[in-house]
Amino acid sequence: MPIASTKNWVCKNVTIDLFQPLLVGILNVTPDSFSDGGQFLDPDVSLQHALTLISDGAGMIDVGGESTRPGARRVSADEQIERVVPVIERIRSESDIPISIDTTIAKVAKHAIEAGANVINDVAAGSEDEAMFSLASETGVGLVLMHRRLPPEQDVYSHEYQDELDGGNIVADVCTWLLARVQAARECGVLPEQIALDPGLGFGKSVEQNWQIVHQTEQFVRLGFPVYMGASRKSFIGATYNIEEPSERDEASVEVAKRMALQSAHIFRVHNVKMHSELLQSPPHKSNT
Repeated sequence: MPIASTKNWVCKNVTIDLFQPLLVGILNVTPDSFSDGGQFLDPDVSLQHALTLISDGAGMIDVGGESTRPGARRVSADEQIERVVPVIERIRSESDIPISIDTTIAKVAKHAIEAGANVINDVAAGSEDEAMFSLASETGVGLVLMHRRLPPEQDVYSHEYQDELDGGNIVADVCTWLLARVQAARECGVLPEQIALDPGLGFGKSVEQNWQIVHQTEQFVRLGFPVYMGASRKSFIGATYNIEEPSERDEASVEVAKRMALQSAHIFRVHNVKMHSELLQSPPHKSNT
């Protein structure tokens, strides 16, 4: 799959070459995630799933202890730490694969980094806890800044939005907002090479707005940072292809990923790594720094 230009993503003690797409395997240590909630609460089960994801072609594992599905309840920092730290420690004991922590709370991210995480995946882009930026600066971890229109507790699934909410230029709005968050991170000492940008498919956007983002992925690539996409099993895919069960949306998810990869998106957060790997090629080379 062609990539327009080589980009290196600096993630603490590793530099990831994004000449080929990076597949990030999803590991939700939650009881209520929309697709796989409750499946990986046991750390030993989580470890085995992580090892399977790696075997299938994942170049990174994303561990999260709080669901961000529409309507999800918020989870305290201490509860997230209790869920994710044992899992990260087990993965790190078995593999040197980069690990990201999916959280909006700096305290959780700090404990995760101490346990072996290399990346902070912040769906609030520091807007809930700006200490995230100073933490990223101090530790040198990779930092994913994601756009969202609404926090989970106020959100609904993409297909539940009405057409009249689709006004404006969602792509331009997201680009502007993400660049503002980049500036805020830079002012706290985060280096450009640490940052990746996620337009936030789902997260308060209608079906039409999500498709606008997919079809105009190249606009995000032009911002000059690695582009991180999370379309896997999302409700806008289910609505478009009339697939109600999230676990049955993998084939359609791969097709959406292909559209974005052809526009030079770099990073794909996915549930079914094997299917994505078969289409998007092997994950990129990781080198120690």
